[in-house]
Amino acid sequence: MNRKIARKRKPERTHDEPREEASGRDTSSVTGLGINTRGHRILRDLQAFLVPILAAILLQSLTYLAFVARAGPQWQIALPVVGMLALVPILSAITLSAFRRLEAPIIAAVVIVATYFSFVVTVVSALRIPVGFTALAAVLPVTMAVMAIGNIRFHQRRSTRVALIAFDGDDVPLSLLGRARISRITDPGASIAAYDTILIEPRQHHTPEWSSLLSRCHVSGVDIMPWALFLEIRQGRVHIPEFEVSSLSYTPSQMLYARSKRMLDLLAVIVTLPLTLPLAALTALYIFLLDGGSVLFVQHRRGFGGRVFRMYKFRTMYRGTGGGATGSNDKRIILGCGLIRKLRLDEVPQLYNILIGDMSLIGPRPVAIYIARASTIFEPKYILRDLMLPGITGWAQVNAGYAATTHEEIEKLAYDLYYIKHLSVDLDLQILFKTVITVLFGRGAR
Repeated sequence: MNRKIARKRKPERTHDEPREEASGRDTSSVTGLGINTRGHRILRDLQAFLVPILAAILLQSLTYLAFVARAGPQWQIALPVVGMLALVPILSAITLSAFRRLEAPIIAAVVIVATYFSFVVTVVSALRIPVGFTALAAVLPVTMAVMAIGNIRFHQRRSTRVALIAFDGDDVPLSLLGRARISRITDPGASIAAYDTILIEPRQHHTPEWSSLLSRCHVSGVDIMPWALFLEIRQGRVHIPEFEVSSLSYTPSQMLYARSKRMLDLLAVIVTLPLTLPLAALTALYIFLLDGGSVLFVQHRRGFGGRVFRMYKFRTMYRGTGGGATGSNDKRIILGCGLIRKLRLDEVPQLYNILIGDMSLIGPRPVAIYIARASTIFEPKYILRDLMLPGITGWAQVNAGYAATTHEEIEKLAYDLYYIKHLSVDLDLQILFKTVITVLFGRGAR
């Protein structure tokens, strides 16, 4: 007997029931979180590189043509090379914007520019286009420098659309970051499509209440960053109340560089001796002829680990005029020594301090004992400066200049702690560059 098998109808799902079959085949739930809404960010990142790209193309073209022109005008040969070289800053900017989270903007720019430059030169050579290799050697550092500066600025200003998740005490970061430029999120279900970076207070926002919003940030490519770290990146200084010793967690590359700094300091001193020795001799002779006596000024300063050492400088004040802070147009300064101080020639004897291990070329500037004591009483974290060898120049010196009061000294502390925390080749290169600019324009010296 034939029996008809009745086909059972599957019950209709309500909207409240999960769609199990969709979990492996339907990505609408993921795209709904915003994963497909971040493409425009790449274009905006490239716009941030527009000026460096144009500057690099212009400077490298002028440099190449200037070298080629010395052998006679050969524009038909030179212009194709100039056109190919224009690809280097363009491709470099695209790559650098994709690696916007790298913490070594200078090294990254140098490596990427060198890579694309080598590729372009290889292509030009393969096409049998005549090139001037001396001109190319002059173009490469120009392009590297421009793109490195552009990448530094990109990292400092990469997030223009920023929001802070509300928390108890958020008036502090809002006042420091600027209320007009930072949006405030109070609802865990708020849309994040308008932002590139979401700032959090880790101690209050890693909770079930905010987990959904933070998950949406991860999926949609929105950066999540503690507000104190964001402030550091924007201002190049730490927020002292939020800074703790536990913040000093060095990466392997930082540890390697910290151990190699001593060798680099010695190498720098030895290599520059042919320049520094004549300058030191002329400076000492000038001071002796105008005021006689000892040309050196020796003062006890606090150094690494709180150890007191003797720091040497050229004496730039008349004998018997006393010490203390130096003011503008100070009458105690020997005639002509104002220029010596602006050019930092009075600090050349500190190269000896580097040789004997009391100082480094770059680090927190050592201060007199009485200043260190007064500053430590005012702010106990001031003692954390002693975790690193003091330097002839430093991040605080090139950003905050001369400190005449305890309050200004604490302002400089924020920069010194930033340097200790973010120690790197990149940061030291920026300090050296800014030091040269500071010396040329005479800023920060009295």
